[in-house]
Amino acid sequence: MIVVRCTQPGDVDALVKLAQETGPGLTTFKPDRAALAARVERVRRTLKGDAQAFEAGYFFVMEDTATGDVAGVCGIETEVGLEQPFYNYRVSTVVHASQDMGVWTRMSLLNIAHDLTGYAEVCSLFLSPRYRTAGVGGLLSRSRFMFMAQFRERFPERLCAELRGHFDDNGESPFWNAVGSHFYQIDFNEADYLSSHGKKSFVAELMPRYPVYLDLLPDAAQSAVGVTHKDTAPARKMLEAEGLRYENHVDIFDAGPVLECHIADLRTVRESVLARVKIGSHDSSDAKSLVSNTKLEDFRCGATTGAIEDGAFVLTTEEAAGLRVSEGDEVRVLTSYPRAD
Repeated sequence: MIVVRCTQPGDVDALVKLAQETGPGLTTFKPDRAALAARVERVRRTLKGDAQAFEAGYFFVMEDTATGDVAGVCGIETEVGLEQPFYNYRVSTVVHASQDMGVWTRMSLLNIAHDLTGYAEVCSLFLSPRYRTAGVGGLLSRSRFMFMAQFRERFPERLCAELRGHFDDNGESPFWNAVGSHFYQIDFNEADYLSSHGKKSFVAELMPRYPVYLDLLPDAAQSAVGVTHKDTAPARKMLEAEGLRYENHVDIFDAGPVLECHIADLRTVRESVLARVKIGSHDSSDAKSLVSNTKLEDFRCGATTGAIEDGAFVLTTEEAAGLRVSEGDEVRVLTSYPRAD
């Protein structure tokens, strides 16, 4: 069975290996052993209640229980911007008009913003190409929302997700080349590395002091604002199916879109329900369901067939073992979740 579970100290080697499969722009999941080990430790302290508010966060791995292979990761930061500023560009509109000249123009501006401070953030979503088959990506992404639904008291009111921005066929960010490279005097990967390791003071020290007029940028840079990286498009589709929307905030490095919503409005939070476990075999039901246990430190989520009947949900012996539940235990169920194409 493929399950998503909280990270453990023994996962570090597998995490380093998996991170080597990522490309540029995935800021929060780099193949850095020390950083990954520190993140796993931070998760442990968060689960124990020992982490301070600014550092609290969760990190999950997708594991094939038959082989022990770690196939993907995803994360949640509980409240961003409480210690290190959480910078974004806000895309706004300005109108220049002269009645005497008969001129009226509307232009887009990029303004540095801290609007998302205090939001929870879903991040670090990566699935190995080896496991990119129907339904697997949906399980990985939505497992975080199952966790939020079960432990709602651990999260704030609102949620955001920074998505990787557009890169051209040469693996370069047109927006970075037109804006960031002139101010930071380093390449994208170095800026991305420093930011991912919490060294963000250079952003405040070197960023543009005034709004950036999009119309003054090259066409390629203008066209990249709010556009998702081709490899991240399926993730965006799943997030939008959950209820997150683009609200005119973009990443300051590659101008990738930031999606946001109220956590209470997430489809998984609204529609998932609790049921008791019944051990048995599945019938011919076409319903697809996400199922998670209700354990904080040993949280596990998987996908199966079936729906709740009379307050019970049927799991096979193998599925129950994968989710670490027994007959009569409580599980959270989201039935008929949208499948990725």
